[in-house]
Amino acid sequence: MFSLQMAPKEKKRKAPTKKENKSEEEMMSERRHNQIAFLDPEEKIAELKEITRWIKESRINNAVTFSTPVYKSLIKAFWNSASVVQVDGTEVIQGQVNDLIVVVSLEILNVVSELQDDPNAPSSILIMCTLGCLLQMKCIGDIFSSQSNQGDLLLRYKFLLHVLIQCINNRRAGYDMAGNDLVGLMVALVLNKPFSISKYIFANMKENMTSTGSRITGNKFWMYPRFLLMIINIQHPNLAKADDDIMKIEPMILKSLRIIKSLAAKRYKESGPPRKLIGALGKPDYIAPEDDKWHHNESQSDDEEPELKRKMIEKFGPDQEDSGSSDSDSDDDGAGDCNTPKFIKFKIRIIKY
Repeated sequence: MFSLQMAPKEKKRKAPTKKENKSEEEMMSERRHNQIAFLDPEEKIAELKEITRWIKESRINNAVTFSTPVYKSLIKAFWNSASVVQVDGTEVIQGQVNDLIVVVSLEILNVVSELQDDPNAPSSILIMCTLGCLLQMKCIGDIFSSQSNQGDLLLRYKFLLHVLIQCINNRRAGYDMAGNDLVGLMVALVLNKPFSISKYIFANMKENMTSTGSRITGNKFWMYPRFLLMIINIQHPNLAKADDDIMKIEPMILKSLRIIKSLAAKRYKESGPPRKLIGALGKPDYIAPEDDKWHHNESQSDDEEPELKRKMIEKFGPDQEDSGSSDSDSDDDGAGDCNTPKFIKFKIRIIKY
């Protein structure tokens, strides 16, 4: 007996949904980039009271809270014409807005944002200091990664990094993550280490003009619109502006702080009572530790050095110094001073920072 088998019905494929055509503003800008921080002025979230107070009194306060309308045509004109030039022997970024020259320099960024940068300060932190400070802050993530998730930190440190990501970072996506350079900025603030934030911002603006997208299309991300408007308003205070030209920047609000708090509680249980904030966050007159250290010798630190060494062995394997490295091959590369154990120096050189 023969049985007839029906051919399987072909599944009808859904027609691909057409992507809505994005406007130029949607493609070239990001509403959460260069945000205005919300620092809970009525202190409705008690758990963040200490850190929001600290930010209000810190040198980043104006940079993260200054509010100004941002005009799309002005930002577009600047970035479309921007180039790096030398003016009186100083490297600046120069663009044109309505046939007027707009100049961005380290000094100008420092002044308009009230960053109080030392012009001789670096824009990076020694890697050993960053790693040790992350351990001291009880970071639960991979401290050797090229990026850190803000969710790996206790709530108050998480909020500080959140503000830096949203307000000062160069990101146009992925707002949970921070690169090593931004984590270094956070560590510098926590430990009161010398750090030029204006150099960090300026370097990001220069990179924006040499990124892959810029080289291929000639279009540059409309980076740091708040900072640019602050500069344009000072250099050209009488420049005509139109209300229908305002570009949307999504402000941080109380609800976002509550979301941060709830997500932090799910991911990372805070101790009770909460740990004392370290470094300058807990002591206004805190003096920065010397060299690559993240705490003073006499401090009541948890002595993170053994933990750091253990983590490095887990991550990179046992000490291989005797099987190939030599003193002549043991450059610091940001790994620390001559008192840093050779094992740590050797291993840290493979970390890209």
